[in-house]
Amino acid sequence: MYTKKTYSIFQMVIWTRFETLLFLIIITLSVSAYFFFDLIWLRIPWTPLALIGTAVAFVIGFQNNAAYSRIWEARKIWGGIVNTSRTFGVFIQDMVTNEHNKTPVNETDLQKEIKTLTYRHIAWMTALRHAMREIRQWETSIKHKTNNEWDIRPPEHDSSLDKDIKPYISESDFKYIMSKNNKQTAVLYLQSKHLKFLKEKGIIWEFSFLELEGVIQELFSLQGKSERIKNFPYPRQFATLNHLFMWTFVLLLPLALVPQFADIGKEVSTYNPFIGEYFIWFTIPFYVIVAWVFHTMERIGRTGENPFEGTPNDVPISTIARGIEIDLRQNLGESDEEIPNQFPSKLNTQF
Repeated sequence: MYTKKTYSIFQMVIWTRFETLLFLIIITLSVSAYFFFDLIWLRIPWTPLALIGTAVAFVIGFQNNAAYSRIWEARKIWGGIVNTSRTFGVFIQDMVTNEHNKTPVNETDLQKEIKTLTYRHIAWMTALRHAMREIRQWETSIKHKTNNEWDIRPPEHDSSLDKDIKPYISESDFKYIMSKNNKQTAVLYLQSKHLKFLKEKGIIWEFSFLELEGVIQELFSLQGKSERIKNFPYPRQFATLNHLFMWTFVLLLPLALVPQFADIGKEVSTYNPFIGEYFIWFTIPFYVIVAWVFHTMERIGRTGENPFEGTPNDVPISTIARGIEIDLRQNLGESDEEIPNQFPSKLNTQF
């Protein structure tokens, strides 16, 4: 029976199988050339290659640390969106009242205003997650054939913003939002204007209005941080050179590794001629393991550069946004039949 750890390793092997097959072909050709055609001159010293490998390891480590920092920052930003959204929902419930209103309105109208503000906030999260899922020209991981064959794709790629956002806002709001380039910013503009309108009607107390505007300001700040990560890629000179350095090392490695095993085979021949003669073929599994480790670590760093791209390794902003929506709508007193279900996971992946 597979454990989760074993299953994860199995998925990783499947994820990199095309490159692993390429490594197997490269080393098999190199060993065959050395063994059958006696190309003993086809070699380079081990010491310079070891220096290259050390440099590549440092570069890949730097890339992975930078990529993880981007992922972790993105996760903290959306964790802040979770907390601020819940705070906004509570504030709306408690601050939209007749307590300081000289001309009180009926409870039905108050609940309508609360629902409008809450639903518009859900519309903001919907617009933001759709904006974060738009593909940039430097985002290529989601186009990889292993992601395509498993149909690993976020729900935003199977829907559209206008379809997802329309149930939460009025027709006039919809037309206004869809006419703007930055639609999530347009939603917050409407939200702020609505709060000002309620303050002027006396439904929101002036001090409560300032508190709610502070929440809107925090939402703008979190949105801007999220957009910064989305729109500013990991520097291309690092990403491109890392990839080039890794492949340079992987392609040069057989020229040093095969002769090394051949020399060991000669020593073994002194007491076991059969094993010594064919010892060079042990190069194949060792090379594949080393090349796989270097390539996989480099690819992990590459897939982590863009935490909103929508690959299995990215921040699950769709799941986070839907979770907030469920909380807010339950807080409004809606039934489970009215509230949408959480986005399903696929192959142990949340989106």
